[in-house]
Amino acid sequence: MRAGRLISLVSILAREGRTTAADLAERLEVSERTILRDLEVLSSAGVPVYGVRGARGGFRLLEGYAPGPIEQARLRPSSRANGRMSVRITEEGRRTAAILGYLQPLRVRPDETTDAGGEWSTATCRLRGLTAMAVEVLALGPEVEVVAPSELRDLVADRVRRAARLYA
Repeated sequence: MRAGRLISLVSILAREGRTTAADLAERLEVSERTILRDLEVLSSAGVPVYGVRGARGGFRLLEGYAPGPIEQARLRPSSRANGRMSVRITEEGRRTAAILGYLQPLRVRPDETTDAGGEWSTATCRLRGLTAMAVEVLALGPEVEVVAPSELRDLVADRVRRAARLYA
């Protein structure tokens, strides 16, 4: 039921633009609090939904965003990765991730360093959605490398290539 409601939310926002939580709750026959939780899930899954404050406020999708069929991988973690992702991360990356609240909970395997100097460690964390996790990895820059799942590694590589073309 929830997946259908999430798809309905995206569809309504794409079709109508700005809509209030009260209006969405009435149309989908749930509470406003449920709508707010669903909007948070969509946002963390990479759907660019944001709130507009004020008397004419509400929620809307980022202008220019055209939702296609929503893949299950965007709404929930990949079942192939058992909801976990693997990274190689530096000590500086660990500190920065902790400060920003990224890649949490980060479980470092201290006995598994991946280089001779011991600068890089292997770690795992919860995979909350491919797009959301790609943003967190990119924010940490060269201090982290995605090991698995391969879909996330490919997504991060694609975003880096696109950014490099912009700044070439």
